[in-house]
Amino acid sequence: MRLINQLRHLRPFLLLLFVGIPFFQGCKFSYSFTGASIADQVKTFSVDYFANRARLVNPNLSQQFTEALQEKLTRQTSLDLVTTRGDLEFSGQVTGYDTRPMNIKEGDFAAQTRLTVTIKVKYVNNTDHEEDWEKTFSAYADYESTRILSDVEEELMVEIIEQLVEDIFNQSIANW
Repeated sequence: MRLINQLRHLRPFLLLLFVGIPFFQGCKFSYSFTGASIADQVKTFSVDYFANRARLVNPNLSQQFTEALQEKLTRQTSLDLVTTRGDLEFSGQVTGYDTRPMNIKEGDFAAQTRLTVTIKVKYVNNTDHEEDWEKTFSAYADYESTRILSDVEEELMVEIIEQLVEDIFNQSIANW
């Protein structure tokens, strides 16, 4: 008898459970732990080679950047990489690769030098052209002026490319 009384208190919960389950099975919730927000109809992406049009040229920058962007999109989304005409298309060029003195200290000597990379990106969403954009992204890294650029360049490029790719990803996929 006591068990029956306890079950009576559960009746509204059980009713909600049995009525609610079929309702929620028809709903689809999409969430990604990477922060990516992609419409269901988007299945593929393509990344064109980013040619280097800067005055000062790092011969590896274009290839490293293009591959880093492809890798980020592959790793952080469920999209498939295609060679051309993806649902999402990334294209552009390296427009700047510059150094300049920073933190001038006594005697007009620079304590640090800043390497800045600028990339112009065109993003096309072939499933929703209202999301298309064309923007310029810049990232930099500082190094001690007592060092030669060629000695630290590879290390700096990893840092700079990572920041550029993250910014482009956030602007396009994560919609931040």
